[in-house]
Amino acid sequence: MSQAGIINTQSGPPPPPVPTSFVTDVNSPSIPIANVENVFGGTSTINNNKGIQTDGSSGSNTLTVQLTNRVQGQTTTANAAPTNIISFGAGATPGTYVIDGTIGAFDTTDIASAAYFFTAGIRTTGAATVLIGLQFSTEFEEAALAASDIDISVSGNNILVVVTGIAAKSIDWDAIFTYRFVS
Repeated sequence: MSQAGIINTQSGPPPPPVPTSFVTDVNSPSIPIANVENVFGGTSTINNNKGIQTDGSSGSNTLTVQLTNRVQGQTTTANAAPTNIISFGAGATPGTYVIDGTIGAFDTTDIASAAYFFTAGIRTTGAATVLIGLQFSTEFEEAALAASDIDISVSGNNILVVVTGIAAKSIDWDAIFTYRFVS
């Protein structure tokens, strides 16, 4: 037996309403355009103890979820001169920075690698920084990179991550640190 025609004239529940805006932590709101909302990931050096924030791009249809308290840098060295890979301004508020980071190196000349893990304590007066202490907890280096060097230092009111390459070797460096700030 077959059935033809409409079996049920009742409709289902109405579709959910389409959001017209998204409230964000900064630059709020993010407003969809033609029901399209772009959601991206990102990072920010902004001090936020939660470690994450949302950015609404001041009314555009882009919402960025950002990991905060992150400072990054990349460089390539071709000599043995110390090179700042990161220079981070400590700001005008006196306080203490606790930083945790990693540095990776790849020697494209010899196809060799190195990896470093560090922790440091830094105090700022709001006008000048003081390195309280520094520890490189782990250093992995292949023999070709044994003459290279890394350091964390301060200059003026800046926190510096410094790498030193090797003469006549092309070395790509990547550094990142996260920080906590208390004042």
